[in-house]
Amino acid sequence: MLKVLITHAVNDELITVNLSGCEVKYVRTGIGKVKATIRLMDALAQERPDVVINLGTAGTVDHNVGEVFVCRHFIDRDLQKVGCLNLEHETDSSSLLEEKGYCCDWKCEGVCNTGDSFLTETADSHGDVFDMEAYAQAQVCQMKNIPFIAVKYVTDKIGENSIKHWEDKLADARKGLSDFLNNCSLI
Repeated sequence: MLKVLITHAVNDELITVNLSGCEVKYVRTGIGKVKATIRLMDALAQERPDVVINLGTAGTVDHNVGEVFVCRHFIDRDLQKVGCLNLEHETDSSSLLEEKGYCCDWKCEGVCNTGDSFLTETADSHGDVFDMEAYAQAQVCQMKNIPFIAVKYVTDKIGENSIKHWEDKLADARKGLSDFLNNCSLI
């Protein structure tokens, strides 16, 4: 039986996932890259999953509230800001997912831009969705050779009362993520 670890940042993002032929475990990572890294590392050691799926909410600049994005490419916007130091600030999880044959038919692809701040105004960053945990989780999984994918529900447009809109859209996000996953096959 395939072991799947579902990560979510806050309790309001938690949904029950039924994936045929899979044993599903959950971990709440907390908000931010440091908490997400520590809690994911602990969960990987304890659960030893075959694949990690990050479910959560995100803001956007160019897309619409209610859209769902499947992310395999991740950017660390904090490290991106100090690009003159030539620090690694992008990662892609596609090759390991493809090698294992996981999530191959999951469409709605997008780039997830991660940083340790809740964006309330447009920044000099690029991506389809903006969150606070996915890049860190992608890096941890890459280091541990575990396939990783993130599915993000857009709750808010950055710069348009983002925090309030995020809070108001959490129930919609749970339903949207649930609907998405219930129509997908892991393998």
